[in-house]
Amino acid sequence: MKLVTFENSARQSRTGALLGSESGATKKGQPSKDRIVDLHTACALYLRHVKNEAIFDRIADALVPTNMLALFQGGDTSLEAARNAFDYVSDLSAESPDGMVLGPGGEAAVYALGDVRLKAPIVPKKFFHTAGNFREHHEEATKAAFSHPVMPWIVFFQNTDAIIGPDEPVIYPEHLTQELDYELELAVVLKKGGKYLTPDEASSHIGGYVIFNDITARDIQRREMKSGVFSFCKGIDTFCPLGPWIVTADEIPDAHNLAMELRVNGEARQRSHSSKMSVKIPEILSHYSPMGYSAGDVVSTGTVSGVAAFSPDPKAWYLKSGDVMECEIEKIGVLRNPVISWQQAYGKKAGISVAQVTK
Repeated sequence: MKLVTFENSARQSRTGALLGSESGATKKGQPSKDRIVDLHTACALYLRHVKNEAIFDRIADALVPTNMLALFQGGDTSLEAARNAFDYVSDLSAESPDGMVLGPGGEAAVYALGDVRLKAPIVPKKFFHTAGNFREHHEEATKAAFSHPVMPWIVFFQNTDAIIGPDEPVIYPEHLTQELDYELELAVVLKKGGKYLTPDEASSHIGGYVIFNDITARDIQRREMKSGVFSFCKGIDTFCPLGPWIVTADEIPDAHNLAMELRVNGEARQRSHSSKMSVKIPEILSHYSPMGYSAGDVVSTGTVSGVAAFSPDPKAWYLKSGDVMECEIEKIGVLRNPVISWQQAYGKKAGISVAQVTK
């Protein structure tokens, strides 16, 4: 399944799964036949019609919650219930003349993709970053004489309040940085918690995969790295695009065999392959596990070569207001986010300018 968090016309946040060809995800603004199955409503419908459950609504609340973090906290039980409900409603949708299906109370169980707003698929309790896992990224940093080497491999935490979803804007805080950069990454979503895991044990904790764009203010990063740590440069508001959905692990049998590409305004900037990780995902998960995992936690696996900071002409490649980033990973999809200025997001609304903020 491709699991999404979406907002319906009543502005309710719901868990869903993509039903269709994904054309709506790759060609924004064009008509799409893709649909979203509301997993909670689908589960209630399945329990009522297939399982003949009298209290179908209360069981659906427990099995397939409307919050993605709560869904993953249900582990395999909730994911299996969501799969059964998705398959059932998918069949009903295929038999329906317009593809639409109603839930037990007459509410929508299927939505047209264009009628809903996709949000970040999950906001985890903890977000673990991996840095320096792709040797090509370390090598390009060394070649570019970056102030500090991207040593293999380290962990730090992301500010989960900075998470945004597909098509939401990255806000460029011009009063804080002049070197805004991108970093395409594959991230793992865990379906159960644990501590002190072996690599084999860690593999069984993987619930799915999602695309992560690790936005970074390089000038701030250089200052922070003098102390040997960095976090503010990557944790500023909107610096954590995540999405467009979580692809469950059963649909990606080998996460180390995926093509990866990031484009800015249609131009390929990062192009690589997940097979180039120095340390594989089970070892990463095992290594961090003494800190303790909770179900729904997200773990990134590091970026690939091609970031602006290490290019032949960084100033030309750094992000600018009006740019559009597209992060694509094979078997997952495309995460698209525009860049807008701080002035666009806050200045005009507040009646102040960036210059005033920096005084």
